[in-house]
Amino acid sequence: MEIPVSLQCFFEFLGTFVMILLGCGVVACTNLKGSKGYGSGWIVVTLAWGLAVMCGVFVAGPYTGAHLNPAVSLGLAVSGKFAWHLVGPYIASQLLGAFAGGAAVYLFYKDHFDITDDRDTKLGVFATIPAIYNPWRNFLSEVIGTFVLILVILFLSESGNSPQVGLGSIGALPVAFLVIAIGMALGGTTGYAINPARDLGPRLAHHCLPIKGKGSSRWCYAWIPILGPCLGSLLAVGVYWLALHLQLP
Repeated sequence: MEIPVSLQCFFEFLGTFVMILLGCGVVACTNLKGSKGYGSGWIVVTLAWGLAVMCGVFVAGPYTGAHLNPAVSLGLAVSGKFAWHLVGPYIASQLLGAFAGGAAVYLFYKDHFDITDDRDTKLGVFATIPAIYNPWRNFLSEVIGTFVLILVILFLSESGNSPQVGLGSIGALPVAFLVIAIGMALGGTTGYAINPARDLGPRLAHHCLPIKGKGSSRWCYAWIPILGPCLGSLLAVGVYWLALHLQLP
């Protein structure tokens, strides 16, 4: 039975919402003053982000394959594994879900936002901020991180039997391990957005919400976690295509 596009978009929205609520939620938990998780550190953040993606996959997987990421939708469409006419609706749904997830984190942790003074800490709950600001190096970090994400998804989907292709097609637990590995190995430079919706949606929420003493949303940096993942996705598709068409002697 074919799933209506409207229902697919709803589950991309809902899966992305759950992912961002839990993912940005762990950043709030570990970084905002007064939280019981304050100071837990990078390992907790990367583990929780991987599990957050897994939970999003559980929600959206049966209906869409669980893209939850414009770079995934783009890469799958370029590789011929996803219909181009669905790319726009999926990306719009992912962005809306990410915005809603970011807003929900603010409502949940509002008291802790109010007593946290550092503006970058508050922004860091919603959006990625580089550890060392170097635009082209930061851009390269996002390209490489997303390249690994999409390349592994494409190769793992080769052996899957699911009629849908996305994060869900490789199983919730494997994709959680993949995101955790990327975060632990490649996340230290930029915070590893590896997903334009993950950064843009919550960054827009930060811009719109009445957060006490929030400061700038740093829109001058926002192009990096948008264009970097898109380029990384396209490069992964190119390598995947070359690997499949490589004629060995």
